[in-house]
Amino acid sequence: MNIKQVRAFLAVAQSMSFASAATQLHLSQPALSLSIKGLEDNLGGKLFTRTTRHITLTPEGEALVPIARRLLAQWENAEDEMKQRFALQLGKITIASMPSFAASLLPKAIRNYHASYPSIQVAIDDVLSDTVVEMVRNNQVELGITFEPNTLLDLSFYPLYEDRFIAILPNNHPLEANTEIHWEALLKYDFITLQRPSSVRTMIESTLNKAGIELNVAFDAHQLATVSRMVSEGMGVAVVPALCRQQASEQGATCRPIIQPEIRRRVGVICHPRSHLSIAAAAMLDVLINTYA
Repeated sequence: MNIKQVRAFLAVAQSMSFASAATQLHLSQPALSLSIKGLEDNLGGKLFTRTTRHITLTPEGEALVPIARRLLAQWENAEDEMKQRFALQLGKITIASMPSFAASLLPKAIRNYHASYPSIQVAIDDVLSDTVVEMVRNNQVELGITFEPNTLLDLSFYPLYEDRFIAILPNNHPLEANTEIHWEALLKYDFITLQRPSSVRTMIESTLNKAGIELNVAFDAHQLATVSRMVSEGMGVAVVPALCRQQASEQGATCRPIIQPEIRRRVGVICHPRSHLSIAAAAMLDVLINTYA
């Protein structure tokens, strides 16, 4: 039983005329008769009793009418929904983003996306950067925003910009007068960073190890927002991605470039190959790239 046969059956059942039903469906009467016969053969019995003057429904035909109406309504609803999804008039996407990006830069892209596609719902999961990659790889979300992973395997990475790490200091810190801060000068003070495993901590440790600089950690925390708060409370100093600058400043910390060595890392969108994305997610990918180009 297919949808054309269901439509043909309902048209005849409602009009009780093959001629009227054929006109309604823009079919020839022989084509309509073949469609009804195919439906009857498929179901195993007659749906109509036909004489030279009248057509009536058999008991089985009467039983099929409400079922056919439900099937046709469900089909039309499904067809309408899919057309709306392909036209970006319906749908929902979820983006996994590291919290520092979600809290600072992501709202601008969401606003741009909503202006173009107001009917698409957007949800944001702010999680650690390493978790972003896992969520994309496990198909929990279609798009993730994070630092460029060292290995991509089957995923794609679309760079948005390059982030340069900065030092953050409590107000009135002795290093506050410096326009740039050297690592060796910074590490004379209690150092606060993220707990392991963390891609930010890994980048810091790897960079300092290559430069032959020893890192002694006084305090560590699970979120960069907590690190910034601890610095603003005078517990020590820290080095964080530059996209944390606004949040750190709002919490009362002072921000300065960190040099010798610098830490730079690309921030971008990670996802499965574009051909695997939904229409809504592919449109969001384009908006993200264009927003931060």
